[in-house]
Amino acid sequence: AVLRLEKMITESGGKIFAISGERADFNTTLQKCKEAGGSIAAPRNPGENDAIRYFVKTFNTYAYLGLKESLIPGKFQFLDGTKLSYTNWHLNEPSGKGEEGCVEMYTDGTWNDKRCNQNRLIVCQF
Repeated sequence: AVLRLEKMITESGGKIFAISGERADFNTTLQKCKEAGGSIAAPRNPGENDAIRYFVKTFNTYAYLGLKESLIPGKFQFLDGTKLSYTNWHLNEPSGKGEEGCVEMYTDGTWNDKRCNQNRLIVCQF
C-alpha cells in the first residue's frame, strides 16, 4: 500500500518521499532536504522510482535525484559513493560524458544526466 497525502507525501519500501512544491538547482535541493532532516530522493528500486515519479508526473516537471557522476565520465553513483544497483536511464542516456554531473527524472520515470544548475522539483526522502 502506498501512503499519499494531498500529493505532497508518498511512501515506498519504508522510505517517505515528500515535496513542498518548490523548485531549485541541485545544491539548493541538497540543502533544503538536509534542513528538513532528510536527503535528496535517490531511488534504489522500481518501487521507490515510482514513488518519485508520482510527484514528477503530478506536477508535470522534472526532479533531481540523489545521484552524481563518479570520477569516471558517464558512470554514476549515489551521493555517498556507493554503486548504483538499480538504474532507469532513458534511451541513449547518460550522454553527457563528464559535462552533465547530475541526474534528473523525466515525467515517465526515466533518468537523464543533466547539468546541476537547472531548477527542478525538490523531492526529499526520509
